[in-house]
Amino acid sequence: MVAAMSKKKILITGFSGFVSRHLLAYMQENDHDVEVCGIDINPPAFDFSAFPDIKVTYHTVNLLDTDAVKRLLEQFGPDYIIHLASFSSVAYSWKHPIECFQNNTNIFLNIIAVVQELHLKCRVLSVGSSEEYGNVTEADLPLREDSGLMPCSPYAVARVAQEMLSRVYADSYGVDIIMTRSFNHIGPWQNTRFVIPGFISRILAIKNAGERRGTIETGDLSIIRDFVDVRDVVRAYYNLLMHGRTGELYNICSGTGIRLSDIVDQIAGMLDVEIDTIVNPAYVRLNDNRIIVGSYEKISADIGWKPMIPLETTLGDMIALY
Repeated sequence: MVAAMSKKKILITGFSGFVSRHLLAYMQENDHDVEVCGIDINPPAFDFSAFPDIKVTYHTVNLLDTDAVKRLLEQFGPDYIIHLASFSSVAYSWKHPIECFQNNTNIFLNIIAVVQELHLKCRVLSVGSSEEYGNVTEADLPLREDSGLMPCSPYAVARVAQEMLSRVYADSYGVDIIMTRSFNHIGPWQNTRFVIPGFISRILAIKNAGERRGTIETGDLSIIRDFVDVRDVVRAYYNLLMHGRTGELYNICSGTGIRLSDIVDQIAGMLDVEIDTIVNPAYVRLNDNRIIVGSYEKISADIGWKPMIPLETTLGDMIALY
C-alpha cells in the first residue's frame, strides 16, 4: 500500500485582509492539496465555507510576540510562509511613522528569525512594495528589479528594510526566501479607505441617490499608478512559492500606468454619472511618488506569469460588489 502524501502546509500572515481571501479562492480553484494556517491580530470577516476543499484554520497572534510566533511555527511546521501582514497605508505611515516602521519591520524579522532558529525547511514569500522605488522620472520607466531605490515615506523605508533583512537571512543563513515588489493591487473586497474602492463607494453613493451629477473630494489626481488585479497578484504569489527562484526579487505589476483622474472618469462612465472633483489638501500625501509603472519581464521569464485581468473588468467587479 502506498502511503498518502501529506498536504502542503501554508502559513499566511495578515490572514484577515482581502489579499488572503483571494489567495484562498485561488487555492480552492487550483490546488486542494493544501492545509492553510492563517494568523492575524483581528479575526477574518469572511466565511471559510467558501473554500470547502482546503483545510483552513485561524489563530489570533500578534507577530510582535516572538514567543507566540515560535509556538505557532513549532506546532504547525509550515512548508511555506506567505507574509502579507503589515500596516499597508502610506498615509497611515506619515501619521504614525514610528509605529508603522517598527511594526512592519519587526513582525517580519520575528518570523524569519524563528524560521532560522528552528531550522524550519520552509519557503518564505516576503511581500514588498513598488513604493520602494520612490520618485522617478519617465526616463526611468518601466521600473525593473535592478532600478535604484529612493523610498520617500516611512512605509516605503520599512519595506526596503524588510527586503534587506530578507537578503541577510537568505545569504547568511540560507533561509529560502523569495521577494516581491508588488505594485498597487485592487479588486473586490478591498477596504474603501484605499483610493480606488474609495472612489467607487463615493460615486456609487451619488448614483444610488438618484443623482446624475455629483462632486467628490480627492487627493492629487494627476499622479500615475500601475494597478494590477489582486486575482492576478495571488496567482503570482502562489506560483512564486512553487516555482520561483530562491533569493530572487520579482516585480508584480500590470506594466501600464494610468492617471487617477482617468480612473475617476472611467468609474463615472461605467455608472453613467458625471463627477466633479475637488482636491482636499488632507488627502494629499507628503512627497508622493508622481509616477510608478513597472516591468513584469523577469517574473514572466522565470515562471511564465503575466497579468490577465484588464482594469475595466476589475472595476466592474468592484462596482458590482460595493
